[in-house]
Order: sequence, then structure tokens, then C-alpha cells
Amino acid sequence: MSVSNNPGGSSQKRGVPLISMRNIQKSFGSVHALRGASVDVHAGEIVALVGDNGAGKSTLVKVMAGVHGFDSGDYEIDGVPAKINNPSDATAYGIQTVYQDLSLCNNLDAVQNLFLGREMTGSGWFGRRIKRAECEVRAREVMTRMRLGNLSLTRPVGAMSGGQRQNIAIARSILWTPKVVILDEPTAALSHSAAEQVSSLIRSLADEGLGIVIVSHDIHHFVVNSTDRIEVMRLGANAASFRSKDVTGEQVVNAMVGGNEGVNLAG
Repeated sequence: MSVSNNPGGSSQKRGVPLISMRNIQKSFGSVHALRGASVDVHAGEIVALVGDNGAGKSTLVKVMAGVHGFDSGDYEIDGVPAKINNPSDATAYGIQTVYQDLSLCNNLDAVQNLFLGREMTGSGWFGRRIKRAECEVRAREVMTRMRLGNLSLTRPVGAMSGGQRQNIAIARSILWTPKVVILDEPTAALSHSAAEQVSSLIRSLADEGLGIVIVSHDIHHFVVNSTDRIEVMRLGANAASFRSKDVTGEQVVNAMVGGNEGVNLAG
């Protein structure tokens, strides 16, 4: 097991992180949601943020994604201070987020969901009609890249399985060539086989050089087996940092609750 008191400390040897957040403070009135939280995300790396409810992990990724501002601290992208005031700013920096509700329209097909809100249209002379054929070509390219070429592009998303819907949401996030993808509970409510397929897809994206940030409660299966590094948060701050291959689920949970490892493992 490898434990670091400097979150992402070992990654400093691997060049400039895609994202580096240091000593992030965020309060909502009298509630201190973040108390100096830090995280690095490198190209080709899958980083899991874990912790009990209220630990601050969701607030940290919402700061990363531009949903929340922060009170103090440093936020750098590619080693340069970033000015992210809203989700559009994060998108411009190459940060895409897939939330747990997926934000898909069940009555629309895969192509329509992939381009929802960012449709490819013609000129105003022709009433700005959606270029369906071009959208389908682009959609097929990204689905093939993700090894999802057999997934129907014309079937309503509401008729798809949970795993297929998750794949569509992830495909939408990488359609615009991001640097970092944030995934909120990507395997929640999925069967074991569907979760494994999603895990494989996430690994393939990391292998292409994307930085992946995951918030998950599935410690013993997904987090330990499918990520590279685990950042444990507790009470709005970093409690521990592990290399996933060197730690057990029990050790991660112990760091989350702040207990005595010998007592916790004894039952």
C-alpha cells in the first residue's frame, strides 16, 4: 500500500498535470464544504475521489467543472492559472462532466442526444436545418473510437439498457475532444457485466491520453480495480492518497471513516 500526505505527490515526477487544484476553500454560509482540498489529474490517469456523504468530493468536482466558484486556493490547467466562472468556461478549457442523472432525453435517439444543444446546422438561408447525415457520421466515428460501433444510433435512448445509456452519456462528453472527463457515479445501478463494460470504456479513454476523474461509492469493486489513484476526502479535506493497485477496499474505507485500521479490520 502506498499512502501519501501530499495528494497527487508521486505524480509530480510525471510532468505538468492537466489539472492541479491546491488548497481549495469553499464555504456555503457557515458551512465549510472544502477546507484546503487538493488534487492533481494527469494525462492517461484515472483518479477516484471517495469519501462519506458530506466529505466534500462532490463540491470539489463541481468547482473543477465550473458549477461552483471557490473562496481561495489555486486552480491550474496545464500549469497555467485557470479562470473558470461557469461550466462554459470549463468546457472551453477541455473539461467535460457526466453527471449521475446522465441528462439524456429518453424520446430522442443516440445521435440527437449526442448533439443535444450543439446541433450541426446549415446556413440561415435554408432555415438552419439540422445536418442529420453529418451528425450521424460524426456520431459513428466517436462510437467506433469507443468500441461501441454495434450500438444503435436510431433507437430511442429510453429503450436502452442502463449500461448503454451510460455509454451514450460518456460518448457525448468526448465528442468535442476534451482533455479531462469527470464522471459522477458511472457504475451506479448497473449490473456487474454492464459495470465492467463501462470500466473497460473508461480505461480505453485514459489509454488515449485523457485525464479521468471519478466520484464513486463502489469502493471494493470499481474504485480499487479500475482506477490508478484514489484520493480520500474527509470533512472537506484530503485524508489519504493511495495507488489503487497497492490498496484494499477495507483500507480505503478505513481512511474514509478515520478509524483505527486494526480495530476496523478485526470487525
